[in-house]
Amino acid sequence: MSAKKKTDSALSETPGIERPESLSQAAAQSIKKHRLKKQSQQALLQGILAGQTAALSKGITLIESKAKKHQQQAQELITACLPHTVDSIRIGITGVPGVGKSTFIEQFGQLYLSKGHKVAVLAVDPSSSISHGSILGDKTRMESLVKAENAFIRPSASGDSLGGVARKTREAIVLCEAAGYDVILIETVGVGQSETAVHSMTDFFLLLKLAGAGDELQGIKRGIIEMADAIVINKADGANEKAARLAKTEFNRALHLYPQKANGWSPKTMTCSALENKGIDQIYELIADYKKQTKESAAFGQKRNEQEHYWFKETISNTVLDNFYNKPEVLQAIATQEALLNQKKTTPFEAAYAVLRLTV
Repeated sequence: MSAKKKTDSALSETPGIERPESLSQAAAQSIKKHRLKKQSQQALLQGILAGQTAALSKGITLIESKAKKHQQQAQELITACLPHTVDSIRIGITGVPGVGKSTFIEQFGQLYLSKGHKVAVLAVDPSSSISHGSILGDKTRMESLVKAENAFIRPSASGDSLGGVARKTREAIVLCEAAGYDVILIETVGVGQSETAVHSMTDFFLLLKLAGAGDELQGIKRGIIEMADAIVINKADGANEKAARLAKTEFNRALHLYPQKANGWSPKTMTCSALENKGIDQIYELIADYKKQTKESAAFGQKRNEQEHYWFKETISNTVLDNFYNKPEVLQAIATQEALLNQKKTTPFEAAYAVLRLTV
């Protein structure tokens, strides 16, 4: 009896599926779409790094988008921009409506431009609590600055964010610095809300005040002086010049009631007239001194590190909140509890706990 021929071998090949001559149309379209998206993102990044204002505007629009499909692209863009950010000074500017923030920023920005800097203004307009609309009129109020070659003005609606600061302003700063803007001016709404948000994303916090407006004690009561690195009495011109000097004296006295800042900086009080372009040079020199002093003491970098940790935790909080409100069962529970509230069958607190129990 002949031995059975052995066919099994470690080197034997099993017939497989033949490779198709071409991909399916759907797969080909998917690959093409992915490739085009990558090319588009790369072109956007290169445009920002080249300082193209159109690309920068498009990038900020992307990070401001609430659409989920844009969020991943935005994060990739921010990550790609981080290694290219320039050494900058971030200045927060706040004050009550009518104090002259836009006029001041126009003069202040032009001074920085004349010194060879590139200036980005992230101006936050208040959103209507009724229509949720915003005028976004800062570009019309800064007629000269908006035409300047090395200036970039981006008005954004404040929405419902803390302190009137647009929620994505922090990320917009990174894009502006990657585009070569080494002076970032952030204008807040300044309508009596907490200014913690702008203070936590800037190096220097400038408070604009008015003389004779009856808000000297109000400013002290709000505790905003504790955060201010400088208090500037604006509109110190004409018949208001004497009142501005008196207001400066009052705020100087108030500053002595506060302990010295941890970074060793002593807040200063100054007067200026943005309309007549008086006193702006002195404010420029003051901020230059601040940057030099805090850099020498390492307080400048330490503050930025603390801000990074703050925004790390803020991002977690915001993401958790967004995810919570995007759950269908939560939206249904909210609608149910609101109906019960209308029928007087529950209290706001009981209704809230009923919804929150869904996450436990």
